[in-house]
Amino acid sequence: MAKKIKLTPALLRKLVMEEKKKIQESLEQGEESVEKVDAVEVEAGEYADSLEKDIDHIAALKIQERILKRKYAKVQEAKKRLVRRVKKSR
Repeated sequence: MAKKIKLTPALLRKLVMEEKKKIQESLEQGEESVEKVDAVEVEAGEYADSLEKDIDHIAALKIQERILKRKYAKVQEAKKRLVRRVKKSR
């Protein structure tokens, strides 16, 4: 799931200023006005498959992350036991 960010006035101001800067740069480079550009409208279904694949991939990565965390915990526990054994034998 996406990280939730609290929208503060400072963050909102920063976002607006960034967008304003992008628009001004595009106008300075001779690009057409934003209002004059025709947007290409596509059906949501065209992007739904790729979005669904991305969500499935994220879920698979979370499962893999969980498995790796378990393995890491086992390695750390084994390391602790060995360190204790070495200290005890001294």
